[in-house]
This record gives sequence, structure tokens and C-alpha cells, in this order.
Amino acid sequence: MSTTTHNFDYDLFVIGAGSGGVRAGRMAAGYGAKVAVAEDRYMGGTCVNVGCVPKKLYVYASQFSHAFDDARGFGWDASLPNFNWDTLRDNKKTEISRLNGIYDGMLGNAGVTVLNGRARFIDAHTVEVNGQQHSAQRIVIATGGWPFVPDIPGRELAVSSNEIFDLEHFPKRVIVVGGGYIAVEFACIFNGLGADTTQLYRGPLFLRGFDEDVRQFAAEEIAKSGVKLQFNNNISAIEKQADGSLLAQLEDGSSLACDAILYATGRKPHLQDLGLEHVDIALTDSGTIKVNEQFQTSTDHIYALGDVTGGMELTPVALAEGMALAKTLYNNEPSSVDYDNIATAVFCQPTIGTCGLSEQQAQEKYGEITVYESNFRAMKHTLGGRQERTYMKLIVDKASDKVVGVHMVGDEAGEIIQGIAIAMKAGATKAQFDSTIGIHPTAAEEFVTMRSPRA
Repeated sequence: MSTTTHNFDYDLFVIGAGSGGVRAGRMAAGYGAKVAVAEDRYMGGTCVNVGCVPKKLYVYASQFSHAFDDARGFGWDASLPNFNWDTLRDNKKTEISRLNGIYDGMLGNAGVTVLNGRARFIDAHTVEVNGQQHSAQRIVIATGGWPFVPDIPGRELAVSSNEIFDLEHFPKRVIVVGGGYIAVEFACIFNGLGADTTQLYRGPLFLRGFDEDVRQFAAEEIAKSGVKLQFNNNISAIEKQADGSLLAQLEDGSSLACDAILYATGRKPHLQDLGLEHVDIALTDSGTIKVNEQFQTSTDHIYALGDVTGGMELTPVALAEGMALAKTLYNNEPSSVDYDNIATAVFCQPTIGTCGLSEQQAQEKYGEITVYESNFRAMKHTLGGRQERTYMKLIVDKASDKVVGVHMVGDEAGEIIQGIAIAMKAGATKAQFDSTIGIHPTAAEEFVTMRSPRA
């Protein structure tokens, strides 16, 4: 049911073909709107090209070294094979190209016009792409985030998460700077692939915002696996050496030699060169686009969704926002996104899976809570010989018996937490967890067998 009025070229013009933009455009077109999507870099956005997808492929690659190690205890004569960076990198490129084509095809099949180029606002209803102007009744900004590298001497010698997947040579010594999930994941990836890996973070402990026990436990296990963690430290300058290696001068006066430095120190909304000076778009103090619950900006027919709005920087969240927007605008189905109990995973090693509130948040919200926890060595490691441990935690609101926080650090935590998230979305109580019969022997069964509250 198209709503073209005032002779606009399009009902909906989407700037950015990442997860949120593609979903909004494709669904709007499915509901009958005339849609165009402009993308100046790559189809699928950060997630497909330099985010979740290649990251997970590299996580898989890095886990093989542990598997080869552990296999001996199970009777396999597995001397550690050689790792070939070029093979991983090039196979990844082939897979990403395949996915780019799928995204392109999805839009084309839905009848969406795809424009390859940067879209810039000319006025509130007009954008320009490659010198050609296009008018639209509504416009969506879905340009995502961009890695931020601080301005220090030698910053041009470092790489961000945009470039790290495609390094020409495998770096035998790596420094990862940052304390968010991207930094933690890449430190574990390079450690698993065989690089001498140091992670630097200026704060006292990484993964700010996660449950305190989870942060502490993850730090212990990651250090145990071989990553050299340096907290309360940072790089003050980077220098290139005669042999092509890098020397990082640290704020504590020491220095570290390495072959690559990855900055994973946060992301900023990708708003450069959008022509925002030609429209009335209010920004937050942190530079993200300010939107209401319907994703409207301060100009009510211009919308924004995904990472550019500064919410939870997760692909499924951008997808949900794109779907809600399309339903609201073009299917007469007012929709919003429920941001409570969104499960997430950090694909470090061991993996972190989490859903709901941290212990600190639950205490603030509910006052009286009960905490259950379990800390054990997984069955697989008894023969494999690995000293890695698993940690699980349930947080319960005492008054209602509702499970309000679930956290895990251990193998397959990302897979396990997805099912738990459904239970939490349905409002499951601790009594219902307790009455669920577990699958034996699994780590996941611990979530339904934790009976004794933490003292």
C-alpha cells in the first residue's frame, strides 16, 4: 500500500545497507512502499563485513588450537598442525562476498532500488547520491558505527577492527587496546591462533557494565589461557622500528615491542559526510542521533535506527528496530522494541553469555534478591587436561521468585543463553527452573539444578 504523495521519488529512502537498514527497506517494500537503499561501502554493513560474521569465523579458527591440544587426552595422537593466516583470511573474503551477494539479492527481490554511493542530505526530503538527487517522503538514517582510535603520536601505525581481518601477514606479537567485548574477543582470537598477545586497558577491569563476578572470572580464565592482561595501563605513543616492527610506549614508562596494534577502544556513530548540516537532526551529548520510541528524529519524517542511535550495539536489535519501523509506517501495525532481557554473548574463550540484570542492577531495582552460583571444571576437560573452569549465576527477585539475571562463562555459553532468554521473556520463576528436568551430562543442566543460595 504505497503512500507516495507530493510526487516524491520514493516513499522511503534508507541511508545504509547494514542489518537495520536492509530489514527496514525490505519489509517496507514488502508492504507496498517504493523504497531505495543507498550504501557507500559494503552490503550487510558492519556485522557481515567487519563485525559479527568474520569475527565468529576467526573465533572458530582460534579454537582449533585448544581442540588439538585436548585431543591427546582422548587418545588422539595430534601434534599441533601449522596455522596458515592467508588461508583463513582468503576463505573469509570468499564467504563475505557470498553474503554481500545475498543481501543485494534480498533487496532486489523485494523490489528495492539499490544505489551504490554515499547519500547526503540536500534538504529534509532530498538526498544526493553520486551527483543525482532523490526525493523521499520519509528517510531513515542507518549508517551504523565506526571504530574510534584516540589521537596519540603514531596512531596511523595501529589498525582498527575494520582492518584487522585482512592483515597481509600474521602478526606473531599483538597488542590489543581496549576493554569492551570487541577487544576481549580479539585478544582471545589472536592468542588462540598462536600470537603472543597482550591486552591493555586503562581501567582496573575490562567489560564494564557486565556482572562483577563475570568480569573477574573471565579475566582469570582468559589470563590462564595465555593472554597477558595489563589493566590500569595504556599506550602513550607508537613508533615504527627499523625492522618494520612496532614499539608501544606505555603510560607507566615501560615499552612493548610487537608486530601489530589493534585499537578496539569504542565506536562512534558514522555521521561524517551525510550533509546533516542541511537538516534539523538533534544529537545526544555523546554524538548519537536522538530518537523517540518510534525512531523519529527531531524532524518527524526522518528516522534513525541501529548503532547510530547509541542503543545496544547488537545486530538483532537493529533488525528488530527495522522490522518495527516498517510495520508501523507501512503495515498499519504500530510496533516498538522491548529492550528488556536481550541476551548477548561475548565470544571470548571461554565464552560469556548473559541475559537480564547484573547482581548490582538487580539489587538496585528489587532490593532483596537471592543469588545462586556454580563454579566447576567441565567434564570435557577432565580427560583433555585443560584447567579452564565454568561459572554460572542465577539472580532471583525474592518477592516474586522471578529469575531476573542469568550469566555464564564457559563453553557454548552463547548457545545456552538463547534458550534461557526465552524463559526469562516468558517471566519464568526460580521454581519453574527447579521443576525443569535437565539434560545429563551437560553444563546447561546446572541452570536447573542450582538449589542452594549463595551464602
